[in-house]
Amino acid sequence: MKGTTERKLFNYAWDFKKPILLGLVCLIIAVGLELTGPFIAKRLIDQHIVGIESTWYQVAEEDEKTVRHDGSIYKREDRLDSDDEQLEEMTILQIDRGYYLAEGTVPMVGSRSFESGQVTVEAPDETVTASAEKLSLEELYGFFAPEKSAIYVLLAIYVGLLLVAAVFQFWNSFLLQKSSNRIIQKMRGDIFKHVHRLPVKYFIDQPAGKVVARITNDTEAIRELYVKVLATFVTSIVYMTGIYIALFLLDARLAVICLVLLPLIVLFMRLYKHYGGKYNEVIRTTVSDMNGNINEAIQGMSIIQAFRREPQTSEEFEILNERHFTYRKKLVNLNALTSHNLVNVLRNLAFVAFIWYFGSQSLGPEGLITVGVLYAFVDYLNRLFQPVNELVNQLPQLEQARVAASRVFELMDEKEEKLSVTPIPRYQGHVKFDDVSFAYKAEEYVLKHLSFEVKPGETAAFVGHTGSGKSSVMNLLFRFYDAQHGSITIDGKDTKEWSRQQLRSHMGIVLQDPFLFSGTILSNVTMDDPRISREMAIEALKAVGADRFIERLPGKYDEPVKEKGSTLSMGERQLISFARALAFDPAILILDEATANIDTETEQVIQEALNVLKEGRTTLVIAHRLSTIQQADRIFVLNHGTMMENGTHDELIAQKGLYYQMYQMQQGKLKATAI
Repeated sequence: MKGTTERKLFNYAWDFKKPILLGLVCLIIAVGLELTGPFIAKRLIDQHIVGIESTWYQVAEEDEKTVRHDGSIYKREDRLDSDDEQLEEMTILQIDRGYYLAEGTVPMVGSRSFESGQVTVEAPDETVTASAEKLSLEELYGFFAPEKSAIYVLLAIYVGLLLVAAVFQFWNSFLLQKSSNRIIQKMRGDIFKHVHRLPVKYFIDQPAGKVVARITNDTEAIRELYVKVLATFVTSIVYMTGIYIALFLLDARLAVICLVLLPLIVLFMRLYKHYGGKYNEVIRTTVSDMNGNINEAIQGMSIIQAFRREPQTSEEFEILNERHFTYRKKLVNLNALTSHNLVNVLRNLAFVAFIWYFGSQSLGPEGLITVGVLYAFVDYLNRLFQPVNELVNQLPQLEQARVAASRVFELMDEKEEKLSVTPIPRYQGHVKFDDVSFAYKAEEYVLKHLSFEVKPGETAAFVGHTGSGKSSVMNLLFRFYDAQHGSITIDGKDTKEWSRQQLRSHMGIVLQDPFLFSGTILSNVTMDDPRISREMAIEALKAVGADRFIERLPGKYDEPVKEKGSTLSMGERQLISFARALAFDPAILILDEATANIDTETEQVIQEALNVLKEGRTTLVIAHRLSTIQQADRIFVLNHGTMMENGTHDELIAQKGLYYQMYQMQQGKLKATAI
């Protein structure tokens, strides 16, 4: 995969674009409906509450828009119909906390006062005085009467809009959450499949705990990105956009002042990304190292306890634990100094600007804006900081997810083996190494100009001291690695012409320390391959003699097997691994010191199983005990990657070379042990 981490995260989201886009549409609709609240409140205040402060006309006919006062019928100026007969004019004014009914038309803008039955309005260009009376509370309610139905309708509309918005919010949340979980499901599946296609060398260089941490811990952090962070960011951005549109509709100048928030937020996000990214990188790496350390400690707990290394092991872990704590503390300090404090500072600055803007001429009765606009602006300004707060508070999770994603994609960028599972005909198993040289590290060759041939059906053994290159021969044959020089052929065809999966499809291997998976005895033989039936698996187990101990188990062939087969003895695990190899009927069988860890009593059973297993197939044996390979058709003696001798057991003994020395040493040890 190419491109930045953000691009790769976007590509994963794009695979589920339909539900995500539908969720965003629902979000936009829900936000739009919710943001109508202050506009409805503005209309309710300006038109139906403060709106009674207006010029009223005495009319002849009464309807639902008129008010009866002192035996006369009055209608508000903005409620007049074209056919209304207009008689006497009156004006309702608010002075301090009281409402007054003044004769005639009185200016609404200016400084107001009431004294001795007279209302005085000092407008910018004139001073007007008119007779007036103070309205009682009951009389004032009378003038509000025509507005009640409109107020109820507006409130009902707002409640209805909120209910509809709640439905769209549900679908927005549901679709985004569902899509996020599907994205992570796909990502985890992709990375797990990718891990299976990585060369064996990668797993030798990387501790298992680190690989596990990337597949589990790091993808879980990314899940939070899609499930929570993405939804929060999109919601906040849409919400803020809607609020800014509303602010510009209310008052463009003050909205422009509020735009200063945007560059401040962007600047903060860049600064946080710089420092938070560094801290999270160390934290994620340390967590990975801790997982590797814990995994190693658990695997080797018996050795740790036997050699009393508990204090040293705890000290090694504590170094990692302390580093994790230190950088966690730095990240906490960064979050504490920024998130809540930043939003508070920005909110206070916004309200300072707001007060300054309205502080001169705009707050009095003669103000340039209405009370409804003022209320709506304060409401929107308060709402603006809710998404800002959520946005800022999600930055730690965003950076953690970004760092985790970079680690996951780093693993996914590892070069994988080409996958091809197209079946190939079963080969005969004619193995030939021609001038093969191989090095795990550059120029440090462990095999040097190695040439040998094993014909179909033969059993060939490889012997030599530790480091002689025996296991490397098997690694090359299985194509866990590829040789730098020379060629390896099977039935005359270069192994590189097949994919690794095709090559291994007719190979079987039995290791010195057999690996059993959690499951049952049968599942460890069939490996859940549909081609291997239950009957075939049982037959293979019986053929190698494993039925002798299986029949004594409570569950027999369905007996549960715990991790690594810890409830079974080494010999029992080895017999199950033999049956596994036999069930798959390989053309080439590799035995990697399969009897090295077997006690003498069990060895006879193992040897009988081996004889069954080797029948009719090419067998390559890495031997530790020379007594187990005396019947081999050919024995190859290696020393520091070079072929020193080859022949049958009798031929090599007669040569009295390296093999003879090794055989005599083992025989001497056996005699000494017997004495």
